[in-house]
Amino acid sequence: QVQLAESGGGLVQPGGFLRLSCAASGNIFSIYTMNWYRQAPGKQRELVAGITTGGGTNYADSVKGRFTISRDNAKNTVYLQMNSLKPEDTAVYYCFVVVTSAGGIRYRYWGQGTQVTVSP
Repeated sequence: QVQLAESGGGLVQPGGFLRLSCAASGNIFSIYTMNWYRQAPGKQRELVAGITTGGGTNYADSVKGRFTISRDNAKNTVYLQMNSLKPEDTAVYYCFVVVTSAGGIRYRYWGQGTQVTVSP
């Protein structure tokens, strides 16, 4: 079993910044990908950004140029630096991790979510 501990959400004014963190612990052989999703009220959950073990990244068009995803493989931790925040970034942000077992099986885990609110 793997546990994900998220932190860094909060209330920020438009144009401000926040940094989210998600640390994975437990029975981890290797982590395949680490990702951030978000879900706003009344909307579907959407991928915000993802990063592979090798550092390859992908971003939603709506956050390109403003958000940066990074990871510390030694700490099994993924970060999301969010700059120039807009009210439409308001959502619950979820960490999503794909872990590979010693036997080569991949397992998927979700964090509990952290609220990000962008408001004057």
